[in-house]
Amino acid sequence: MATTVVIIAAALVAAAVVVAVVSSRRQRSAAPQEDLVRAVDEMRSKMDALAGELSGALERAEQESRRNRLFGELGGSIDLEELMDRVLDAAMEIPGFDAAMMVVERQDGAPALVTRGMTVDESARPPTSGVVGTLPGTITVSYRYGRDRDGPDLELIRGGAFIPLMGRELRPVGTLSLFWRTPDLEPSAQDIEQAEQLAASSISAIENARRYGEARKLAETDALTGLFNQRYFQETLRREVTRAHRYQRKLTLIVFDLDDFKSINDQVGHLAGDRVLAQAADRLREAVRSVDVASRIGGDEFAVIMPESAAEDGEQLFRRVHNSMRGTALGPDEQRLRLSGGIAELLHGDTPASLFERADAALYRAKELGKDRVDIARAGEVRMDPEARRES
Repeated sequence: MATTVVIIAAALVAAAVVVAVVSSRRQRSAAPQEDLVRAVDEMRSKMDALAGELSGALERAEQESRRNRLFGELGGSIDLEELMDRVLDAAMEIPGFDAAMMVVERQDGAPALVTRGMTVDESARPPTSGVVGTLPGTITVSYRYGRDRDGPDLELIRGGAFIPLMGRELRPVGTLSLFWRTPDLEPSAQDIEQAEQLAASSISAIENARRYGEARKLAETDALTGLFNQRYFQETLRREVTRAHRYQRKLTLIVFDLDDFKSINDQVGHLAGDRVLAQAADRLREAVRSVDVASRIGGDEFAVIMPESAAEDGEQLFRRVHNSMRGTALGPDEQRLRLSGGIAELLHGDTPASLFERADAALYRAKELGKDRVDIARAGEVRMDPEARRES
């Protein structure tokens, strides 16, 4: 490619010299010379063609260089979402495509979805291939819209190419989908082939990222409840506090504690007590939002990090969890499960430790006030006797 560009550039320079010489002679000649005029016009046309070829060659070389660089970066990440971002970056460098989407099934069965060049509505309701089940291979689909939706000024998705991602033993792990918006136009066979090569080259990295994600999940998850564990909670709290301070965002932390859990263990036994903890975690998981981080941070203690939330949002969450748990009966005497909570909203100057200490102090105060309730932290307060609540 580099040699071709050099040759074309040299030809352009030579052509420019010839045109300059011919033009100079033409100006010195008093009589019109038709042959000379035709020669000049032909030379100019050839020079324009050579300039266009040079420009196209340079553009193709740059695109190929970007694609090769992005292809080479695919194996550089073991985070699934980051890897999918890189695949779509490479896909959008292929001519003929205006949007892209990648869906990969995680090890736990939950799909991960990443898009490029799509509107919010298109991402929420992405175009489909119309094929139920596993794709038999790469297929292309054309889309038609009603007159009320179609029009020359609307950049609607007009077609898509759907490429299955096949893992080991030909097991499907996801789909790479590429779309175009130009009416009555499909990418060339060469463009589709490049997309298929991209999909094939990403398979190994995707499987590695899926395995890493599964191992990471096991390391970050509490085995009994399925919630995040204390280590993950501490890491996330530190990250969210830093982010909230940097971008001046709201952040709220709520800490829960099952009331009289020791007596529950004494009454129904430790194995049954573990089932109570798992049941409480289920109630908590059902109540939190998708952006909240629910964790088990101790024996019968839970915490929820609530980004972009104020103390009032924490109160609403406590009420949802509280009402859900009150309907849970324990033991032969139908004892009801109760819990207390403490809420702290991030203040200027708060550290992760001080935010947690204020939420914990509010929880301890809720215990002192009679349990089965929630309290909101005050600025600067710290609970001085951290062992006092162990028996409550």
